[in-house]
Amino acid sequence: MPISAPTPAEGTPVAAPLDGPAARACVVWGQDLLGYDFGPGHPMAPARLDLTMRLAQELGLLDGADVELVAPPPADDAVLATVHDTAYLAAVRAASDDGTPDPRRGLGTEDDPVFPGMHEAAARVVAGSWEAAGAIASGRVRHAVNLAGGMHHAKAGAASGFCVYNDAAVAVRRLLDEGVRRVAYVDVDAHHGDGVEEVFWDDPRVLTVSVHQSGATLFPGTGHPTDVGGPGAEGTAVNVALPPRTDGARWLRAVDAVVPPVLRAFRPEVLVTQHGCDAHGDDPLSDLDVSVGAQRTAAARLHALAHELTGGRWLALGGGGYAIARVVPLAWSAVVGEVVHAPVVDGQPVPAAFRDLVAEVTGVEGPGTFGAGVEARPWSAGFDPDDAVDRAILATRRAVFGHLGLDAHFD
Repeated sequence: MPISAPTPAEGTPVAAPLDGPAARACVVWGQDLLGYDFGPGHPMAPARLDLTMRLAQELGLLDGADVELVAPPPADDAVLATVHDTAYLAAVRAASDDGTPDPRRGLGTEDDPVFPGMHEAAARVVAGSWEAAGAIASGRVRHAVNLAGGMHHAKAGAASGFCVYNDAAVAVRRLLDEGVRRVAYVDVDAHHGDGVEEVFWDDPRVLTVSVHQSGATLFPGTGHPTDVGGPGAEGTAVNVALPPRTDGARWLRAVDAVVPPVLRAFRPEVLVTQHGCDAHGDDPLSDLDVSVGAQRTAAARLHALAHELTGGRWLALGGGGYAIARVVPLAWSAVVGEVVHAPVVDGQPVPAAFRDLVAEVTGVEGPGTFGAGVEARPWSAGFDPDDAVDRAILATRRAVFGHLGLDAHFD
């Protein structure tokens, strides 16, 4: 049976801070999620998710008494229509059932080729994020993660950038519909989170923050610092557009200089984060150079911000990431570790059984350790006008901080 949208009462209050049994973590996972498969040679290979969850299992991250595994059936049209146009849903079904392409709606393109069962596979990804958001809104869990999710490019009426349905936007919509008054969405994928930003462009209840490689040099070509939200919602879209080859320490400096102050000013009741790990230097689809250690550090800091600002209400999603042997499983299993309160530590060895599996599946030697975390020079240490990353940070702070009552130079 498909997952259906509930009909919550108007103005349902957000749940109180959670303790005890309600502090369970929800992990969305089931083998059926591997059905989101554009075919051989496509970068969005299901193996990246399969390897990640196998590593999480080897690390014991899915075994805790307070870990709830969720494997929902595909979401129904009522859920999908909270974000997507009905004509688009019909087009996806036609592509899925009959192989009918619709390039005008992004279906049957090089990025988003048609495959049998595409609708059900994409709707199952949405269902995971929908269920996780509902579990957080109801107070059943405090943290949740859906690494199959994070499909942040999909638009209301079109597929884009490997994303058929926008599970992140659907999850945020459910939180709002169930009475959450302010939701913050933070996206650290190498590519701008354009689809989520577009859905909530005019909605002052949703803060979208994207730290990405500049659209001047990378798909989808959007996410400029001067893009700050629509009329009545100015300051609720925040874009940090970084130059190519930004390394982990400077990337983390950008995250630290923008994300905590805007979140604290916005005061969200739930935090949703997208952890695309394609900013890594080995990734074939971006030009950044952000280590797994820097990405682990960012995930830990976002986790801490959820506890500081939202009573721990936190939904973490996957996203991009195409270096499937030595990057994606490490970065994403570390996100799972944060969600289940069993964080990966610096230098932690990667289990030998997993290294052997990576070699068998990919033909590449598996990584030996999780490496070290990264520290960054704080913004308070001073602005360097000769540093392109510092200039990008200041451009964002100047464009958006005033709308949030912040000082671009000092806060």
